[in-house]
Amino acid sequence: MTHYIIAQINIDDRETYANYEEGFMEIFAKYDGSLLAVDEDPKLLEGSWPYTRTVLISFPCEAQALDWYQSDEYQALARHRFASSSANISVIKGLELTE
Repeated sequence: MTHYIIAQINIDDRETYANYEEGFMEIFAKYDGSLLAVDEDPKLLEGSWPYTRTVLISFPCEAQALDWYQSDEYQALARHRFASSSANISVIKGLELTE
């Protein structure tokens, strides 16, 4: 079942965050994920959205999502994100659609 990772990020230091962005795709590509959306100006329909960046990615299953996120390689890169931003990141299950 497809699983999605949603990241709501507040970037405080763009220069340091750029180090994270530089290495992201090379690592991400190894885990069969799909980058679905990256938006810094979403159209708000309700409530408030105080985030600098919102990211939506998908993986074929939860195990692959967690393998990517918990990998030593990603965690080493993520130190740049940790140093330059704060985030809410969650994994959610996709729907199982039946006909």
